[in-house]
Amino acid sequence: MVYKIDAQSDRQYIEEFREKPIGAHSPGLQRLLNIIRNDPSGYQIVLICRKPFAEWVLGTMPPNRLDGPIVIEEGPVFSSREEAEWEVFRRRWRKYTGEDINTPFRD
Repeated sequence: MVYKIDAQSDRQYIEEFREKPIGAHSPGLQRLLNIIRNDPSGYQIVLICRKPFAEWVLGTMPPNRLDGPIVIEEGPVFSSREEAEWEVFRRRWRKYTGEDINTPFRD
């Protein structure tokens, strides 16, 4: 069985991820994460820690690691891993659903 994302019904998991981006998740959110973490193009958004426990940025890994280096974004710079994970989730959600999530990490 191939799982698919249904933006309307899966939207319920956005807030769950925002509240707890790291750790155990409900089965529904875990299913969603399993789908969006596997990009069929092979390009993967990755977190890069520039300063331990202080600064994270995003990068894009090529489909074949031998094809070139990870392309590192200069910004934004995140002050927590959770905040960086939220941005990765937002980008992957947009890629799979075409919808933007305009909610900041923490209000």
